[in-house]
Amino acid sequence: MAERLTIIDFVDKYTAQYADHVFLREKINDQWTETSFATTRKVGLELAAGLMSLGVEKGEKISLIAEGCNWWILAELGILYSGAVNVPLSTKLEESNDLIFRIVHSESKYVFATPQQASKIRRILPVCPDVKKLIIMATPDKCKEDEMSITELQEMGKAYLKEHEADVIARSKSVQPDDYATISYTSGTTADPKGVLLTHRNYTANVEQAHSVIKIDENDVMLILLPLDHCFAHVAGFYTMMSYGGSIATVPVGKNPLATLKNVPSAIKETRPAAMLSVPALARNFKKNIETAIKKKGPTVEKLYNFALKNAIAYNKEYYNMGGAQFWRKPLMAVFDKLIFKAVRENFGGRMKFFVGGGALLDIELQRFFCAVGMPMFQGYGLSEATPIICSNAPGHARFGSSGRTVKPMDIKICDDEGKEVPYGEKGEIVIRGENVMAGYWKNPESTAKTVIDGWLHTGDMGYICPEDHDFLYVTGRFKSLLISADGEKYSPEGFEDSLVDGSKYIAQCIIHNNQNPYTMAIIVPEKDALKEYVQAKGLDPESIDGKKAMLDKIQEEVNAYKTGGAKGGMFPDRWLPAALAVVPEAFSERNGLVNSTMKVVRGKVEKYFEDRLEYAYTAEGKNLYNEKNIASV
Repeated sequence: MAERLTIIDFVDKYTAQYADHVFLREKINDQWTETSFATTRKVGLELAAGLMSLGVEKGEKISLIAEGCNWWILAELGILYSGAVNVPLSTKLEESNDLIFRIVHSESKYVFATPQQASKIRRILPVCPDVKKLIIMATPDKCKEDEMSITELQEMGKAYLKEHEADVIARSKSVQPDDYATISYTSGTTADPKGVLLTHRNYTANVEQAHSVIKIDENDVMLILLPLDHCFAHVAGFYTMMSYGGSIATVPVGKNPLATLKNVPSAIKETRPAAMLSVPALARNFKKNIETAIKKKGPTVEKLYNFALKNAIAYNKEYYNMGGAQFWRKPLMAVFDKLIFKAVRENFGGRMKFFVGGGALLDIELQRFFCAVGMPMFQGYGLSEATPIICSNAPGHARFGSSGRTVKPMDIKICDDEGKEVPYGEKGEIVIRGENVMAGYWKNPESTAKTVIDGWLHTGDMGYICPEDHDFLYVTGRFKSLLISADGEKYSPEGFEDSLVDGSKYIAQCIIHNNQNPYTMAIIVPEKDALKEYVQAKGLDPESIDGKKAMLDKIQEEVNAYKTGGAKGGMFPDRWLPAALAVVPEAFSERNGLVNSTMKVVRGKVEKYFEDRLEYAYTAEGKNLYNEKNIASV
C-alpha cells in the first residue's frame, strides 16, 4: 500500500529532491523570473510562520481569491504549512452574494486577495464578521486600514521563525493525511453552492494516480492557462509538475480578463512550454489563429497546408489505430512537417509536446487537427469531488473521442438509473471509488450522503467503458441536471427554473440548457391565456404580429427581472442566465414523454424532443427574440 503522504510531506519530499531546479516562472516588469523548488518551500514556510504570528490556529479556514501568479501558490503553501484550510475562490465571482456565501459558510478568518480582486472583498467585509484581516498580495502601499500586504506577512514570518521555528515545523508536521486541505465551492445552485472537502491525502493520492496515465519529463515547463482555483489546474498543474521536477509558468495578469487573455500568445512564445492546460474554447481560438496566419501567406501556402493537414489527419485516424495500410503517407508527413507544421509549432514556442483540454468535452475534430500539426491536444476528465483527475489521454495512449485511460489505483463502474452496474459499452452514470474521492461537502451531510454512497462517488456524468479496451472511458454528457459551459464550469439549473416558473404567471414550464456552448439558452412553455389577456389589456390583438411580439417581450421581461438591476437581480449569477429564448408551442407532458409518472420533467428527453430548437437558439437568427419559430409558438 502506498504511503499516505500529506501535502506537507509531499512538498518537503520534492522540494528537497529538486531543490535547485526552477519551479515557478512569472513575468514581472517585462522580465521572466525564476523561483527554485527550495525557495518555494522557504517562502511558503515564512508565510505559514506569519499566519501563526497573527494567531491562525490549526484547522482554521482562509479564503484565497487571485489570478494565476506565484503568490497564489505560495499563499496556499503558507496556509497549509500553518495547518489551516485553503478556500480557493474563483475570480469570476462578481456578485457579492456569491462571495459572501462562500466566505461566511466556510467560516474563513482571513482572506488573501490580489489588488484586482481586493475591491470585491472590501465591499462585503462588513457582512463577513468572522474575517479578521484582508491580506493583499502586493506591496504595502496597496493596503488600507485593517489590511496588510503579503510581503509584510512574510517579514513577520521571518521574524517569528527566528524565535519559534520548532513550533512552525511542529505545526506543519501535526497535519494528518485525512485533515482537510481545501474547501472548493462548486457553482451549484446559487442559494446553496456546495463546498467540496478535499483532504491532504486526496491531493497526494490523485497525483500518484495521475502518474499512471500521464508522464512529464524533468525540467519540462507547463504553461497554465486556467485559473489556479480550478481543481484541474491545481492538481494537474501545480502538484503534478512538482512531483515530476518540472516547472510551471502563469500568464501575466492584465488590467482585466480580456487583457490577460491577450497576453497568452506572447506567454506561450516566451516560456516555450512542453505542455499546457487549456479548455476547448481557447483551443478553438488557437486553431483559428493558425488558420488566419496561413491564409495571410497566400493561396499556394494555404493549398499546401490544407493538403498536408488532410494527409496527416487521414494517417493519424483516431490515434490508437494510426498508420496501418497507409504507410505511404508517412514520408509525406515528414516532408510537410518540415515545410509547414514546424513553423506553426514555432509560434507555440517550438517545444510543445502536448496539451490537455480539461473541463468541457473536447471536439474530436479539434483533437485530430492539433495532432496533425504535431501538438496533440488530449481530452481529460474529472471533477472537483474526485480531486479531480479520473482519466486522461496522453502521448502514446489515446483514443480520439474518449476521455482517456482511467487512473490507477481507482475502481470505476457504470450504473443505470437503479444503480445497477451495466456491461462494457453501455451508457450510464460514471461511479468511482478511490483515495481521490472527497471527504464530503462542508456542512452539508444530506448532499454528501446522496453523492458518496458506500465509498462510491456518483459523478452525475454519463459515459461508458470502451468494450475494446477497458482502460478507456468515454464521457457522453450529463447524467444529472447540471449545465456545463464552454470553459468547463458547472452549474445546477433547478433553482432558476423553479423560481422563474413559480414567480411568473406568464411562463408555464422552463428548462435552461448549456452543454459547452457560448451562452445559456432557455426552452420556455408560455402560459398563453395569461399572455393573451396581457396584450388585450394593452389594446393589441393577440393574433397580430404586434400582439405576438408583445407576448414575447413580456416573457423576456420576466427573464430579465433576474439580471443585475432587475427586481430579482442577484438571486442567480448573470453569466448563467439565458441569453436566448426558445418559446415552444407544446407543453412538457406525460403524453409526449417529457415528464415522468411523478410529473418531474425529464431534462434529457426535453432536450432531445426540442433538439432542433436548441440548435436554432445558437444561431444569429435563433437568438433573435422575434424569430419566426418564437412568433409561431405564442
